Amino acid sequence: MSVRGRDFLTMQEYSVDELQLLLTTARELKRDFLIGVTKKVLPSKVLAMIFQKPSTRTRVSFEVAMRYLGGHALYLSWNELQLGRGETIADTVRVLSRYSHGIMARVFAHSDLEEMAKYATVPVINGLSDRHHPCQGLADLFTIQEKKKDFKGLKLAWVGDGNNVCNTLLIGCSKFGVNMSVACPKGYEPDETVVKWAEQEAERSGSEIEIAIDPTKAVEAADIIYTDTFVSLGMEAERAKRLKIFLPKYQVTPKLLKRAKKDVIFMHCLPAHRGEEVLDEVIDGPHSVVWDQAENRLWATMSLLSLLL
Repeated sequence: MSVRGRDFLTMQEYSVDELQLLLTTARELKRDFLIGVTKKVLPSKVLAMIFQKPSTRTRVSFEVAMRYLGGHALYLSWNELQLGRGETIADTVRVLSRYSHGIMARVFAHSDLEEMAKYATVPVINGLSDRHHPCQGLADLFTIQEKKKDFKGLKLAWVGDGNNVCNTLLIGCSKFGVNMSVACPKGYEPDETVVKWAEQEAERSGSEIEIAIDPTKAVEAADIIYTDTFVSLGMEAERAKRLKIFLPKYQVTPKLLKRAKKDVIFMHCLPAHRGEEVLDEVIDGPHSVVWDQAENRLWATMSLLSLLL
């Protein structure tokens, strides 16, 4: 089985076996690195990284991953490229395809990534868009498998905004047979087309998808509780309105955590707005796997790059 030369835009386009290959490779790369073995499988390869949105984990994980694998990552700010002066996406990626072996882009509109994939002749990787965050989703699945060993029968409770990370988790959970309950206010549900797709996929995998239920019900018997900021990048003008809607009902507190299983793990993709979507006692508490989850962005990214490029 090979995924070489493929785009990585949503995770929908990958089979369970292909995703498991990515997860297994991530585990092997992490294991080898911890015993001092690094495999330079991408010598002289170049990854062009386009950033329309700022980043910590995405930029660092991709730059470090390419360095460890023997290649080079090239940081390209959207406004420093001719994209910021009106050059078309199609023309930009046609040129970058001649200079590099892959393109990773972190953008506002998912349609921009789809256009990149249409015209690029090298793999295009979604570093984040308004609809999907598959690199985060891959690291999340890796973390869940690492902590819980098996996917089947697990329950993940999402508490908060039905955003791009929530969309991606719906895709990943439904593929691997993880039950997912999404607790969010009315009007802040995940993407309707993603939900319908996940529901159909869940029928195949034997899992269940629940949307817009109360947080206290969503976390009942949950193995994983996951949240994200209520105010994502580009939504700063809605901050006051959003906090009024989400707080305090959708805040992850020690009290809410107690309604889940005793061995529940808490996940957050970061950056965290402490005191808003989560309290310090939770993110810094014994159930939190947030820092392992953040580290796993690196191993998941290394796996993705090594197999695609």
